[in-house]
Amino acid sequence: MTVDWSPLRTELLRYRTEGRTLPIWWRDDDATAPTPALDRLLNMSAELDLPVHIAVIPKGATPELAEIAAATRLMVPVVHGWAHENLAPPGAKKAEFGHPDARAGAKTEAALARMRQLFGPDVLAMFVPPWNRIDATVASGLAAQGYVALSTFTPRKRERCAGLTQINTHVDPIAWRAGGGLVPPEALIAKTVTLLQDRREGRADCTEPLGFLTHHLVHDEAIWDFARGFLAELLDGGAKPSHF
Repeated sequence: MTVDWSPLRTELLRYRTEGRTLPIWWRDDDATAPTPALDRLLNMSAELDLPVHIAVIPKGATPELAEIAAATRLMVPVVHGWAHENLAPPGAKKAEFGHPDARAGAKTEAALARMRQLFGPDVLAMFVPPWNRIDATVASGLAAQGYVALSTFTPRKRERCAGLTQINTHVDPIAWRAGGGLVPPEALIAKTVTLLQDRREGRADCTEPLGFLTHHLVHDEAIWDFARGFLAELLDGGAKPSHF
């Protein structure tokens, strides 16, 4: 696959020329157990020397996954809902915590407890709601349960939400609405350039780490190739990994 990275390289050069910093981070969703795809993801993380924040589904998470995290310096487990179960009302967009629910607080509390039981000090108490949707009534109770961060998708409106640091993701290479596969690379690059321009020109929070979102279990070869190339371009262009 041939990708024209020149628009991204031009924008990154402008960042460097103007002395701007670009913090970045990488989140990958839906892990429960070791798989060959996870091995490939972690190998990529090691090659790039870039941490990957693995959003683990607590209810189905296995001790074997925790063993891998303990042995892998760059794997950072975070909390991905409870069961990744669609509980949205009929006709609404998919979500596990996207609507008021009297049971939600017990689930988010159990999720963090389960993750701490499995991963110990390796877990980052960041809540990642499945499908990136969370109702304000759910988010408002997370800090009191011990969560320190919340992550969804699209540029954040404010740095803190309900007492939590908000650290979102912004670029997703998967064409979900088309049934999977890679979004055309030129569209992904154009979107990234726009995101960077918005930061540089004051339309978006330039302190929020630019987040790349992947889902290792559904990658095809084109997605794997783009993901590695994209992250390498950012790092080669002066972006710096964020450590939370």
